[in-house]
Amino acid sequence: MTETQNPTACILVIGNEILSGRTQDVNVKFLASRLAELGIALREVRIIPDIEATIIATVNKTRAAFDHVFTTGGIGPTHDDITSQCIAAAFGVPWEPHPEAWAKMARHYKPGEFNAARQRMATMPRGARLIENAISIAPGFSIGNVHVMAGVPRIMQAMFESLAPTLPGGKPIRARAVHGQRLLEGRLADGLAAIQARYPGLDIGSYPYYRGEHNGVAIVAKGTDETAAEAAIAEVSALIESLGVTPIPGEPPI
Repeated sequence: MTETQNPTACILVIGNEILSGRTQDVNVKFLASRLAELGIALREVRIIPDIEATIIATVNKTRAAFDHVFTTGGIGPTHDDITSQCIAAAFGVPWEPHPEAWAKMARHYKPGEFNAARQRMATMPRGARLIENAISIAPGFSIGNVHVMAGVPRIMQAMFESLAPTLPGGKPIRARAVHGQRLLEGRLADGLAAIQARYPGLDIGSYPYYRGEHNGVAIVAKGTDETAAEAAIAEVSALIESLGVTPIPGEPPI
């Protein structure tokens, strides 16, 4: 199975706080890595605001285009947490108390503490399947091919690990890398293009980095054929060496 045959995915990062720059998203990096391990090819990431019409339209467009859609953010207890009801609208189903989530959260809180705000987190699209949350009890949910998770990284990660065993995936997507210090992309371009042509089943990317005295270029070969990725990186290493630069296995240090 080539990467192009693997199930595809899109991540929707939902939240005004991301677009304003107030909060830095770290969920995409985690999800991209875990999806690759599961053999799910991440094709797009979109960051959208807490605007009902935008969320509904984007969910409907992406769920038709990808095998999986993962959303983060907007399922908390406050007025601006509108993702859940927007997902219900996108699917054309009622937004209503989820019996299992409601019962679980009612048991969790002391009498009187399961208030209207917390009840919002147990209200979901009809037919939603729960995504367990081992950190703070309020679950995420899946409906169709859309998987709705929290924006708080620790909670999102717990939700994803609960969800992961249920996701149909494919052959794991592997990456191999090499980098060269004080190396400019322009010197590699022609040779790199030729290597890519010899390995059409791989994505071979060139990534310059600028870290003080350690400026250079990292080359990453990614795909479901691990042997091909290793062979391609061996050719890239030979190319770097032919330019008088010592190839260094792996990614450059952060």
